[in-house]
Amino acid sequence: MPADDSTLMLQKALQLLEESVKAAIAQPQPPHNDNGRPVLESFTTSIDGSVDGPAWLAERQQFPKLFWMNREKSEWIAGIGEADRIEITETGPNERSFTLLEEALKLKNPHARYVGGFCFNNRQQQDHIWHGFSSALFILPLISLEHRDGKTSMTCSVWLKPEDDRKQALEQLLQTLASLRSEQAVKTPAIPGRTRTAYSPDRAQWIERCETILRKFDEGGLDKVILARQTELSFSGKVPAIRFLLDYPYPENAAYRFYFEPIEGHAFVSFTPERLYRRDGDLLQTEALAGTVTKEKVKADDHTASKLLLASEKDVREHRFVKDTIYRELQPVCSEIDMQEEVGVLQLNRLAHLYARCRARLRPEFRNDSTVLRQLHPTPAVGGVPREEAMELILSVEPFCRGWYAAPVGWLSRDAAEFAVGIRSALIFEDKVYLYSGAGLVRGSDPESEWEEVDQKIGDILAITRQGR
Repeated sequence: MPADDSTLMLQKALQLLEESVKAAIAQPQPPHNDNGRPVLESFTTSIDGSVDGPAWLAERQQFPKLFWMNREKSEWIAGIGEADRIEITETGPNERSFTLLEEALKLKNPHARYVGGFCFNNRQQQDHIWHGFSSALFILPLISLEHRDGKTSMTCSVWLKPEDDRKQALEQLLQTLASLRSEQAVKTPAIPGRTRTAYSPDRAQWIERCETILRKFDEGGLDKVILARQTELSFSGKVPAIRFLLDYPYPENAAYRFYFEPIEGHAFVSFTPERLYRRDGDLLQTEALAGTVTKEKVKADDHTASKLLLASEKDVREHRFVKDTIYRELQPVCSEIDMQEEVGVLQLNRLAHLYARCRARLRPEFRNDSTVLRQLHPTPAVGGVPREEAMELILSVEPFCRGWYAAPVGWLSRDAAEFAVGIRSALIFEDKVYLYSGAGLVRGSDPESEWEEVDQKIGDILAITRQGR
């Protein structure tokens, strides 16, 4: 659809929302709230036609900014501003963050959809570069575009606490809608030139740490550990974070897209192929994703890459750890588990991974996201086997803070949620970009090959920094 047509549709949607808010202000009786709890008032209008969510986001001047798209590209949400947030700032076990989130969600509107994520390990001291990203942070956008079930809509929301002046809050929302209609679209500059690249750990340290972990396997008690690397890119000026969402070079890739910019110029982006889970009521979908082949390295097309993966004893063993662990972790909380027996292959542009789907039904007492998060995070594909021993080893050998890398990122409401695993990701902070990726170490892993695999996994995001030059 031409850009002018899209702009006209969005302008019309804003105008209709203004009219709805004006009508709400004129209501003689506001919605009755007899329990002393906050009330969510939302206004939605449909949009007849297709719109570009990332482009709309890039043109706006309001923050926070967020975007989520599922792997099938059938659902997405783009949001600006903040109507409400759920934030957890205390450190401690991840399980505590999950429980606090669930308790907070009980006080929210059951239909409200919050977008955000967690840190990978809440026991880890968080680095200053992650200061905008709490232990858990989920935002209900002030204004959002949403595509779901083949339909696109625009929504604006206001979260009214008992002490709030409803009329004043709605009038402020009205002003925001009016300013959006009149403001000039912001043009996003190009990413400036790169001046420096540094690795943590560097190549020699990586090999040393891999060898340390491989010796641990020989000692017994550990089967798999994910070792990650931080690649620090420095640029000649401030990096426009939204460029990473706009310029993703492989839009047809089977990957989730997650973008979260809580503070202007400070954003986390992930183009991850890995679903942690999707929950609809008591129905759960998850998967085992592990084992990697680099197509360029082996000069393979999709068919050949599949054959190589399925014939690789090391990759099949690595995937089996993930598959068995997920099944074992779900057994206490599910009444039915259907794990795909035959292993398939998920094809990406540069890589291919072993893949098996799993469907399950949660027991009534475990029909909540804190339970599922507790059972599934971190999966063996980003932590290791056994889980606790691997997490302790990761803390001791990785020389950087993972932050939100490899953590659950996505959206949730009271009755449904979908989380991906925040890998193939980057943190954009002023004039620096930090790229994150990892490799699964098992007996027989070769440190040099794993370093090259980590390079391939950040290739898509790294390509964005080279566009236009």
